[in-house]
Amino acid sequence: MTKPSGPTLPRLSRRRFLAAGASLGVGVIAAPYVASADEPTLRITGWGGKWGDIMKAEVGPAFEKEFKCKLQTDTALPFLPKLQASSRSAPIYDVLHTNSNEQWAAVEMGLVEPKIDAKLVPHLADVYPYALSDKIVGVSIFTSAIGLGMRTDKGYSGVSSWKELWDAKYNGVRGGYVIPVNSLGQAFLMMCGTLFGKGQTDLDAAYAALEKLKPIKLVDFTGAMEKMFLSGEVGLGVIHDSGIYRYDGQNQPIDFVTPSEGVLSLEQVLTITPGSKLKELANAYVNYMLSAPVQKKLAETVWYSPANKMVKLDDKYDAKLLTTPEKVSKLVQVDWKWYNAHKDDIDSRVNRIFRA
Repeated sequence: MTKPSGPTLPRLSRRRFLAAGASLGVGVIAAPYVASADEPTLRITGWGGKWGDIMKAEVGPAFEKEFKCKLQTDTALPFLPKLQASSRSAPIYDVLHTNSNEQWAAVEMGLVEPKIDAKLVPHLADVYPYALSDKIVGVSIFTSAIGLGMRTDKGYSGVSSWKELWDAKYNGVRGGYVIPVNSLGQAFLMMCGTLFGKGQTDLDAAYAALEKLKPIKLVDFTGAMEKMFLSGEVGLGVIHDSGIYRYDGQNQPIDFVTPSEGVLSLEQVLTITPGSKLKELANAYVNYMLSAPVQKKLAETVWYSPANKMVKLDDKYDAKLLTTPEKVSKLVQVDWKWYNAHKDDIDSRVNRIFRA
C-alpha cells in the first residue's frame, strides 16, 4: 500500500473503517474540526448547493475529526480537465466524485483506478449490486432515478410509460436536455434506442425518435428544468427524481413518474487516483461515505437513493426513494464506455436534429 507523505496517519483498522460515520449524529450538527498544520489534507471533489452545505457543515467535519485530517473540496466544475492537466504522480485530487459518464472517461485516460478494493473498504459488502456492476467505475455511493416529471394541475394523468412523452398533447410543454452537454440527455438518448429499436446502441432508432419529439424545450442543467416545471413552462419532461422530490412539502403541483420500462440510473460515483499519496485515507473516505449514518443523512437531505442496502430511511423518504431490491430492480444502467466512444458523432447528429 502506498504510504502517505508527510505526517504518519493513525492506523486505519477494519474496526475504524466500520465505525467511521458513527460520530455523525443524525440531526445533530457536528462541531467544526480544526486540523493542525501537520495533519494530512485529502483532496476531493464534490457538489455545491444543498449537498455542499451538508458536507461542509456536518459530514466533512465529522470525517476530519474521526481521521485527524483536513478535507479540501473542489466544487468548481469541470473536474476532469483539471485532473488531466495535473501530474500523474501528484494528482490534484485523491478522490474523484462525479457521475458515471465522466468516471468512464477518466478511467480510459488512466486518471482513476477502475475498482475499489473490498479489503480496504468493508462497506462495499453492504451495497446493492448496481453500485459495483460492470457499468460502474469505482463505486456508486448514491443514485437518482431519471424518469418523467409532470405537472399535476394541467389535466395530465395516467402517465406510466416513457412513450407518452411523444403524445401530441405535450407539444409546446415537453421538456428535455441538451444532449451534448448533459448526461441525463445522453442517457435518455440511449433509452430511446431501447424504446423504439433494438437496444441502447440503436442510434438510428434513437435519432428517429428524437426527431418526433419536436417541439421540445431543451435545458442544459436540472436547475433550469426545475424552474420550468415550477413555472408551468414544462408539463411533462425528463428529470431525475430528486429534482422533483426536493420540493416535497412546498405544495408545488409537480410529481415524479416512474415509467413502466424502468428508470435510468444517475449515479454519484467515487474513485481513487492512482498517484494519490494518501491511498489509505482515500479508502477510509470512500468507506465513510458508504456508512449507514452518512448515507442516511445525505439521502434525507438531498433526496438521493442510498447505495447501502442496510440504511433505514424515515418513512417519507423510504416511500419515494430506491430503498428495496424490488425498487432497485427498476434501475436501467447505461453503457457509458460505449457512449463516450461515439459521443462526437452523436453530438454532431443531435445538433442537426434540434437545429432543424
